[in-house]
Amino acid sequence: MKFVGAHVSATGGVDQTPERAHALGATAFALFTKNQRQWRAAPLSSQVIDTFRRNCERYGYTSGQILPHDSFLINLGHPEAEPLEKSRVAFIDELTRCGQLGLSLLNFHPGSHLKQIDEDACLARIAESVNIALDQTEGVTAVIENTAGQGSNLGFRFEHLAAIIDGVEDKSRVGVCIDTCHAFAAGYDLRTREDCDRTFAEFDRIVGFNYLRGMHLNDAKSAFASRVDRHHSLGMGNIGHTPFSYIMADARFDNIPLVLETIDSSIWAEEIAWLKSQQDTADNPAA
Repeated sequence: MKFVGAHVSATGGVDQTPERAHALGATAFALFTKNQRQWRAAPLSSQVIDTFRRNCERYGYTSGQILPHDSFLINLGHPEAEPLEKSRVAFIDELTRCGQLGLSLLNFHPGSHLKQIDEDACLARIAESVNIALDQTEGVTAVIENTAGQGSNLGFRFEHLAAIIDGVEDKSRVGVCIDTCHAFAAGYDLRTREDCDRTFAEFDRIVGFNYLRGMHLNDAKSAFASRVDRHHSLGMGNIGHTPFSYIMADARFDNIPLVLETIDSSIWAEEIAWLKSQQDTADNPAA
């Protein structure tokens, strides 16, 4: 079964996100559990937690259909001790908030070396940060998102993701989210079915589909291999519709959140309906 949705707004409270996802016809969704551009946030109240859980139950969302995202400020590979510790504390808080909401996944960007330490040292530091956070929390899987490789961000090569996973002690609580725009911008082509075959075969060889916990389905304004992170609506960018039809027809992408972060929220319902139609076509080739 395919779970398809979008990253919905948590304005007014995270407890409102299930209803917003349902209004889009979504069977999955993403959210921020706090303001993604602030280090600190008020603790989640018992009322908000209870209402969120009730709304998830009301609209049929289980934890496996929800992919929360952590703060953009967090850098688990920071080369300096003080901001690294600040990031680790914030990441532990994010995992804790997910646990309180009954969620089992937390998507995060791996980190950046800021041109101060080499890639291997930064990747090892990210893995160490994940180990520290997992040791102090329970029940939530840390889901590493691939990046476009903009600036000094790591995670743009499948080898980076594999290296972080290799350094994480509890392999049962680490996974990967593949963002199609980021992959394309990082040099993994997706424009044809043959490109998709090659890219996902490489992903399986280096990382493994057993670690895939979610996807971000985004077209790209940025050029192929540009290392520039610029999302676009499905079929309107440089990737085109092909990989999204491919993903919807491929059982390797079943039972994980497939989440839109495309740029025009006014057409999310249409994009979700189109994605669902691609699955229907795959299930019924004569349709």
